[in-house]
Amino acid sequence: MSGRQHRETELARQIRARGLAAGKSSAQIAGEIHDKCNAQFGTTRIKGHRLAHGVALADVIEQIRALFERDGKSAPGIGETLLSAYESGLKRPGPEYLHYLCSAYRVEPASLGYDGPCICGHGHRMPGVVRGDLQDGRPDTSPGPRELLIQPIGLGLSADGGEEDENVLRRTLLQLLAGGGTIALDGQMLGSVESIRRRMDDTLVSATVSPAMLDQWEESTIGFGRQYMNTAPLRLLCDVMLEFSAVRKAMERRQPVDLQERLCRMAAQLAGLSGMIMINLGDHRLARSFFRTGRTAADETGDRALRAWVTAREALVPLYYGDPREALNLAKKSRDLAGQTPCAAQAMAPVVEARALAMMSGAGKKEVVDQAKRALSRARAAFSQMTAADQDDSTFGYTERQLYFHQGDALVKLGQAMEADLILEQALTKYGPTDWLDPTIIKLDRAQCKILEGDVDEALNIAQRTIAGLDDECRPDILMQRAHEVARQAGVKDPGNPRLKIYLESLRTRGVAVADPVAGGGDS
Repeated sequence: MSGRQHRETELARQIRARGLAAGKSSAQIAGEIHDKCNAQFGTTRIKGHRLAHGVALADVIEQIRALFERDGKSAPGIGETLLSAYESGLKRPGPEYLHYLCSAYRVEPASLGYDGPCICGHGHRMPGVVRGDLQDGRPDTSPGPRELLIQPIGLGLSADGGEEDENVLRRTLLQLLAGGGTIALDGQMLGSVESIRRRMDDTLVSATVSPAMLDQWEESTIGFGRQYMNTAPLRLLCDVMLEFSAVRKAMERRQPVDLQERLCRMAAQLAGLSGMIMINLGDHRLARSFFRTGRTAADETGDRALRAWVTAREALVPLYYGDPREALNLAKKSRDLAGQTPCAAQAMAPVVEARALAMMSGAGKKEVVDQAKRALSRARAAFSQMTAADQDDSTFGYTERQLYFHQGDALVKLGQAMEADLILEQALTKYGPTDWLDPTIIKLDRAQCKILEGDVDEALNIAQRTIAGLDDECRPDILMQRAHEVARQAGVKDPGNPRLKIYLESLRTRGVAVADPVAGGGDS
């Protein structure tokens, strides 16, 4: 500890001792420490709370880890270095870490020096969160165990600030964090998501933030990309949209050119990621709207690779929802935007081309198979030219396992069952135990391979085991449409198969609207 830090700690210790002797709360003592130490040592409000409790960084980290464990969540990545960066003002906690810091200190974000309400919205005195008899020196008047208090946060704020839309997301996220079972994607939720997206559109056509804050947002954006493969879509949508809204607010006033470009990049990435999530949730209209917003933001950056990435991701909407010709056109547009720049879109776009060609012309046609395989060959060549960072990013880049998966999916649609099954088997080995979305679709693709080979019984066994192993919140529309497609193909191949009826019934019990498997169903 440096001499300056030692003097700061000593002064804080004296203030704490006098405060405890006078019967003051920890929150009141923290305020006094900040008032008396800030001018001399630059003591932040969040650090003042730790000093008011008389604990070390390691103690706070252990308490946060204990809170994560209590809530049934995996160990957090926060450590002493990151907490020290929060206390020095170099970084700002993301919504989840801020919630647990507030829980540990039993205060609201404003007491720690941060604007806005906590993501949970209930003031940290609700049963199930760390409780105390005093909150900023006032008696605890928290609601009963069956009440959920959502504080009104829109008072005194501008009518178009989007606070109520954010409250809808916070309430949904709180219910998900509390394990509230299946949460419906209702009209109010979709309306709030669309409202936040529209505000970003307005900001992009109209727009000071610190570089440190931008660093934090960029880290959060990258983190959301990593969560895409192993987090339930609705839960992730809440986190992404709250960050999206924060970026929009920062863009309401024009920034210096370099900072504005970084904000536009984050807006494009978050809009693209939101579009991907909406595809999974089955709302292709809102997905297209998000990709349009993403294109607007990407155009502001002048980054060909980013513009090509948004377009390649957008091509998946018509690919999954019945217009392969438009998917093919968007894939070609993405390829043109990328040009000779080594990037994720150079590999993604040809794969989308191959999948669209297979859907347009059907399986088994030699000229279509040859054309699609040439596109897959271009994808492999482009992948080999990508940077290691892009090859390791499954959301904003393109990974080897995704390449295997999408090649296998294209070959299934082309009717190349044996080759597809081998590639899909290789793809499965490259996913981790926490990844669920892509591996589930891969297993359903392998079930389709079995149907192509004539083994309908095994196909239905694979599909039924796969769906049965999923939690309720891990059954997005895009996945269940694949399950439906297995039923449709099985019905065409062997309409009298007794296992088909059992499989269809299992889908109905999962809340999936299943069409007549012989008459046909939705495209996947």
